Amino acid sequence: MSKLEWKPGTMLYPLPAVMVTCGNMENSNIITVAWTGTVCTEPAMTYISIRPERYSYSLIEKTGEFVINLTTKDLAFATDFVGVKSGADINKFEVLGLTKEKAKHVQCPLIKESPLSIECKVVDIKKLGSHHMFLAEVLCVDADEKYMNEQNKFCLEECNLLTYSHGQYYSLGENLGKFGFSVKKSD
Repeated sequence: MSKLEWKPGTMLYPLPAVMVTCGNMENSNIITVAWTGTVCTEPAMTYISIRPERYSYSLIEKTGEFVINLTTKDLAFATDFVGVKSGADINKFEVLGLTKEKAKHVQCPLIKESPLSIECKVVDIKKLGSHHMFLAEVLCVDADEKYMNEQNKFCLEECNLLTYSHGQYYSLGENLGKFGFSVKKSD
């Protein structure tokens, strides 16, 4: 059986499904973003890509900052909801019963229910077509202490993280190996 040729598209899945907060503590919004990822380790940099017509776009453009909040299986409903409802019409924090938490380096709130929040400062906006990419420096990572083990390691694998794949949400599953396991020498 051979592979079929399709038109060019974005079929790089799965992706993290994250809730991005923007604005400030009084006037904030949450948007679902799947176009996000790591750009650089040193300095720590990330990006999010958003359509310019989205309500959150102008908030991020104006303030130059945002927070990427990782999502979990328990946050699946909220993750989908904030992606299909506009913050211009409703207060998503109130409607969903999510808790705003003060960030350490930016004015926009963290989502307390998220296991990990990444505070970001925009360093560039790349106007790429349907989406514009907000390239950002990571200022701080806020980790929920309930996921810390005895060795003070954050156990991300215990968070039941959410992913997005071709229109569907999934929670991450079984651990198949640690980085480098394929070349590790047996004892």
